[in-house]
Amino acid sequence: MPLEADVVVIGGGAAGLMAAGTAAERGLSVVLLEPNEKLGRKLRITGKGRCNLTNDTDVRGVLANVPTNPKFLYSCMTAFPPSAAKAFFEGLGVPIKTERGDRVFPVSDNAHDVADALVRWVKGLGVRHVRGRAVSIAARDGAVSAVVTDRGEMACRAAILCTGGLSYPATGSTGDGYAMAAALGHGIVPARASLVPLESPAAYCGELAGFAPRNVDVTVLEDGKKIYAERGEMLFAHFGVTGPLVLSASAHMRRWGQSRYELRIDFKPALDMEKLDARLLRDLEKHHNRAMANALTELLPRSLIPVALRLARVPPETKAHDLTRPQRLAIEDVLKAFPVPLSGLRPVAEAIVTGGGVDVRQVDPRTMGSKLVKGLYFAGEVLDVDGYTGGFNLQIAWATGRCAGLAPGKDRDNG
Repeated sequence: MPLEADVVVIGGGAAGLMAAGTAAERGLSVVLLEPNEKLGRKLRITGKGRCNLTNDTDVRGVLANVPTNPKFLYSCMTAFPPSAAKAFFEGLGVPIKTERGDRVFPVSDNAHDVADALVRWVKGLGVRHVRGRAVSIAARDGAVSAVVTDRGEMACRAAILCTGGLSYPATGSTGDGYAMAAALGHGIVPARASLVPLESPAAYCGELAGFAPRNVDVTVLEDGKKIYAERGEMLFAHFGVTGPLVLSASAHMRRWGQSRYELRIDFKPALDMEKLDARLLRDLEKHHNRAMANALTELLPRSLIPVALRLARVPPETKAHDLTRPQRLAIEDVLKAFPVPLSGLRPVAEAIVTGGGVDVRQVDPRTMGSKLVKGLYFAGEVLDVDGYTGGFNLQIAWATGRCAGLAPGKDRDNG
């Protein structure tokens, strides 16, 4: 098999598969360079193995959920919005459904069905999967001429860099793409964990490990100022907190080392203080002879009671009928604004998404083509764009991959 092609796509993840198939649909010869035997390895574990493949919203809705460089994505997202992504996957024989938060999943709840459909699609179009790792991209006279791999040189007219970020290194996301782009003159915004669990010095997080409250409000405070709030579900862990709400909140914390961050959890968002007070008074009346450690079992999960009482400075042996009004109000304050001090992010390897990447100011947003090297394109997480949880990051992969796959040979002036 000659090591040459019109287009070499580097990386066989979500963006790479989309870019490769799109380029092949146009009649171009395409090689998909991926060291893993199985394509779409990270895609197969996303969404806890269910694959939240997009979000059922419009372009504006997607961009509102992209905290980093949303304007850069406007053109490609307009060309391939969530509605197009949904139609695309249904066309590949993957029935889809929409759940809470407009999250779109395959009906089967199986991420392998999404990945396998993409693999069948690209292989049916004649894309060749070459197992190997890209070492560098060769350029001659300011244009891509070849991709240098650990198996030799592969001549090509265009290269699409879809190597992902630094998250989930076991799937092959090792940051190689940053080095290749930098070697060709591209600026790289330092990689950081985004959508990542948070560490807390509070010992009670470990005490609550495994507690997974639903329908709670989480507020992020930066130096005491509210910067983000959302309702949903989360999970306490031995190191701190995680879960969907926490992962989304982490994307807003960009100034570690300069700012102090804290979470406040409202365990009873459906009750204002007046209604919560009335509810607590009823429980105290009902269980008036019980110690407080046992008087709150109808209001709170048992694991939360000792922690809440400790934070409210109420001795657990206090009888319900002896509880003072200031003590009662202190309990309510804890339940409406439960404090979780934060000490930092978990390692980038545990992040769902890596922030940072190729500086988008050096990339044409209409084509994903490099402004520095003709024939060089980027798609997916290697770019300095990242979204919140809810299918937005995969939607970015589909849209940028589609855009990059449509460009080679069309935009001679730009890439």
